[in-house]
Amino acid sequence: MDSTFQLFPESASQIADRVDALYLFLVAVALFFTFLICVLILYFGVKYRRGSLAERGNPPRSNLLELAWAVVPFLLSMVMFVWGADVFYDIKTPPADALQIDVVGKQWMWKVHHPGGQSEINQLHVPLGRPVRLRMVSEDVIHSFYIPAFRVKQDVLPGYYTQMWFQPDRAGTYHLFCAEYCGTEHAQMIGSVIVLEQDAFADWLSGETGDPPEVAGARLFERHRCGSCHKAQGGSGPSLAGVFGRRVPLKSGESIVADEQYLRSSILNPQQHIVAGFQPLMPSYQGQLNESDVLKIIAYMKTLEGNASASGEDTGDGNDQPPETEN
Repeated sequence: MDSTFQLFPESASQIADRVDALYLFLVAVALFFTFLICVLILYFGVKYRRGSLAERGNPPRSNLLELAWAVVPFLLSMVMFVWGADVFYDIKTPPADALQIDVVGKQWMWKVHHPGGQSEINQLHVPLGRPVRLRMVSEDVIHSFYIPAFRVKQDVLPGYYTQMWFQPDRAGTYHLFCAEYCGTEHAQMIGSVIVLEQDAFADWLSGETGDPPEVAGARLFERHRCGSCHKAQGGSGPSLAGVFGRRVPLKSGESIVADEQYLRSSILNPQQHIVAGFQPLMPSYQGQLNESDVLKIIAYMKTLEGNASASGEDTGDGNDQPPETEN
């Protein structure tokens, strides 16, 4: 990270130069028309000043001038729209093979969870040249995950998953900010994004310890006795085998795709979507599971494909946590 003053942040991602080019075009168009209007104001102000001999009658009608006045701004607007939409679409559409990393915002820190179980606080290690997709959620208030060198920023919301992606094209360490005022220590909610060569990133992963999220999620699933109700058959809650990505019929007569957002709300707000054929018995785990725990349980639920251990059979010996009983 260069500490000297720069008019623009350094460019370190595949989308950064495209964002800069669009920005400079918009600024150039704005400056051109600002200058043109100022010149015309001065010109007509002098020409038609009080006491001048300039002709003040009605000017002759010009269809060509009126057509140009309408067509030129329209074409410029369409160039801005199409160019901006193209960049926006690419920013919002991560590649299918992107490396997914989970980010949890909390006053006043960033918690990062890698798919191999590695965790970080206020640091994000990523490989050079590989697309990275961040799945993000907040534990308290609205935050905003901002990496100036990558030209990406995304609000991180409580109760809702958002995402952003980038592909670093330059190794180094880059600033990470929260760009949404989030309380008294907002200015301290900063961190670093560390881009490593592929071999160095693999070495970093091997040097960190931690269980993969699906393994940690399986432990949480067992600890809270979720399988006591979510059995393959005959449970008081629906089976979870192969649930992810499936369309789930609801008591209201509608149906919903069991995506990550649905699974999260089913754990923390189970009364929101009642599955058809089941009673709304499941208690909320709000306050018992934090957002990191929920992400791990979701990772485990994605692995459930109907085998004996994944179908929801109760393997726990009981504890004082309330059992999951619905959805």
